[in-house]
Amino acid sequence: MSVDIAIDLGTSNTRIYIAGKGKFLDEPSVVTINLDNDDIVAVGQEAYAMIGRTSQRLSSIEPIVGGVISDFYLVENMIRIQLGKANISRIIKPRVVACIPGEITDVEKRAVVNSILSIGVRSVSLIEASKAAAIGAGLDIRSPHGRLVLDMGGGTTDIAVISLGDISVSRSMKVGGNSFDEEIIKYVRRKYNLIIGRVTAQSAKLEIGSVIKPKEDKTYIVKGRNTVTGLPQSVELHSSELYETLAETASTIASQVQDVLEETPPELVGDIYKDGIVLTGGGVQINGFDKLIEKQVKLEAHPAENPADCVINGCGSALKYIGQAEIDENGAVNPLSMPY
Repeated sequence: MSVDIAIDLGTSNTRIYIAGKGKFLDEPSVVTINLDNDDIVAVGQEAYAMIGRTSQRLSSIEPIVGGVISDFYLVENMIRIQLGKANISRIIKPRVVACIPGEITDVEKRAVVNSILSIGVRSVSLIEASKAAAIGAGLDIRSPHGRLVLDMGGGTTDIAVISLGDISVSRSMKVGGNSFDEEIIKYVRRKYNLIIGRVTAQSAKLEIGSVIKPKEDKTYIVKGRNTVTGLPQSVELHSSELYETLAETASTIASQVQDVLEETPPELVGDIYKDGIVLTGGGVQINGFDKLIEKQVKLEAHPAENPADCVINGCGSALKYIGQAEIDENGAVNPLSMPY
């Protein structure tokens, strides 16, 4: 008997869900290759641990940028290696539901489909990240009731109003959790003449990062290379200074939420006013993000339970829609694309 699977090819992490078992794999979307012969040395967590630490013969690459595949060969092999850990039968080929950002081109969609088909599956159906996130957050997206979902992954943020299984109004931005890391890297270099890596910046963000003025001024020591002397150096960062750096990026996302609401039909706005905004994705866990959204948009913002897993859990739940009618008797749209 075939076992259906769901895949979330995220900019930061690749997640795999197996029907009947739940989330099976959650590892960084990183591949380390040998530059001499292009052989793959490591994928996932093992490859992530090598970032910034490889020799000249090796290179750790992130083959998914802004939710879009930038290196087909690496993604194909990354998926193949990761699915190998699940012992998926090659004889009885599984059907797959894969997540995509809300606004990508047909060429980019085809790249996702081809990379998954190449590993030997029966079919691939696609679902937009905002729909999957809403399902994973426990929302009934097929009812005639408007829901506003903000899903912030590593490389993209999807904002969508969903009703009757389909998207009414949406925005997709090439801004996500990684954008906060990049802002920290630029700030530290500009103010302290210190070059730090993304892993260090991410650690600082998780420890003391905030997009609202922190009540307590926490500190975190980062280590890197001084751009003037070329020597190792450490600097003590304060949460108050990171707040000033990160708040602007978060405010940009909030402005997009306002734009979506301005385009939303009045009936759906009434539903959203009553229910508020549902926040999903690992990026929304940065301190104060929900409060900043509430302050700027004037609506309640509710982080989902386990926001980082909403998309993959929603993809897994959406497996039940494979093969169902495109539109049901109540006028609700099947959230999946027709299978490839």
